[in-house]
Amino acid sequence: MRTSSTFSILFWIYAARAVNNQTNLYLRITLNGQRVNISLKRKVNVSTWNAKTQRANGSGKVTCVLNNYLNEIQSEIYRTYEQLKSENIPFTSQTIKERFLGESKTSYSFLDLIAYYNEKMQHKLHRNTLGQYKTSQRYMTSFIKKEFKKNDITLSDLNYGFIIGFENFLRSYIPKAGQPKIGNNTAMKHIKRLRRMVTLAYRMEWLDRDPFVNFKMKIEKKEREFLTQDELVRIMDLSSSIERLVVVRDLFVFSCYTGISYIDIAGLTESNVKKGIDGNPWIMADRVKTGTPFKIPLLQQAAQLIEKYRESPRTYQTGKLLPNLSNQKLNSYLKEIADLCDIHKNLTFHMARHTFATTVTLSNGVPIETVSKLLGHTKLSTTQIYARVIEKKVSEDMGKLQSILG
Repeated sequence: MRTSSTFSILFWIYAARAVNNQTNLYLRITLNGQRVNISLKRKVNVSTWNAKTQRANGSGKVTCVLNNYLNEIQSEIYRTYEQLKSENIPFTSQTIKERFLGESKTSYSFLDLIAYYNEKMQHKLHRNTLGQYKTSQRYMTSFIKKEFKKNDITLSDLNYGFIIGFENFLRSYIPKAGQPKIGNNTAMKHIKRLRRMVTLAYRMEWLDRDPFVNFKMKIEKKEREFLTQDELVRIMDLSSSIERLVVVRDLFVFSCYTGISYIDIAGLTESNVKKGIDGNPWIMADRVKTGTPFKIPLLQQAAQLIEKYRESPRTYQTGKLLPNLSNQKLNSYLKEIADLCDIHKNLTFHMARHTFATTVTLSNGVPIETVSKLLGHTKLSTTQIYARVIEKKVSEDMGKLQSILG
């Protein structure tokens, strides 16, 4: 629904269709350029009708009764319009007509749902997350065009068969050149976003039943890739005359020893370095993705990098704690670093966060509850994904147990 709208009503007649100088009287409702007509089931003398005032001229009883009737209709239409506005739901000129005539419940379309969801979530979701929703919504509308041979459908068409069809559409989607095929988990992410939109529609009673009741997500569990201690040391020891690689290496290592994601690092300033409960410097900020606050004591490896760039032109001009690069360039340069360090993994910046969770903290005996707090996770189960992949830690713990038992 648009935040501002153009709304008007007009009483008019078909003078050309007059019989014995009497013609039908109509009401036109226009909202944002879309109009509907309503027959008022009343007749008026063409010679007395004033198109400018939209009333009948004269002071006779018949004229007064007619004009009072039109005044009541006008007031009722405006009340209906204001009522719909106060309900804070998408509506059209057709909606006003149906509400005025007391017709059946308004039927919302899929595009109504998309518009409403995006409007309501624009201040709740980060712009990157909202961008992901819009990508999913493009797949949804493409599926509708292919399956229904039209641009929009009513929400009554959104049933279990729609969900199964959309899943099949995603799995068989032929991407453009250079784009990867949609994998299982990516398809499930698109369906998960659809589910959240549908849940909103169901709770607002736009849908009579939840079409997801019998649908089960099929998420494939994948281990999070991270660097071993040896691989991390190789990157830290990398010597290069290429400045961009040195900067990327430092940003990556900083994330490995703080667990801070790249988008959060990019926003850090000196004001985020504060004295912690122990009197030592900590980094304190809110995660961009979730808004969850995090407080991280600065390990020596990370503190040294902050000091390195304190007087650097790269940070002096921007006021940031560390240099900034685009995430796309960052991951491209990390591929070069992986080759130089003989690391045969798909090195991405997010792997630094995984490395912090596994190699730097959990593998060194930091309790998982503490790691969860450091990472800014809202659920401990999210952090437990990392705990499952640390075979070295499992081996060490079992070795300690063997010593006790033996």
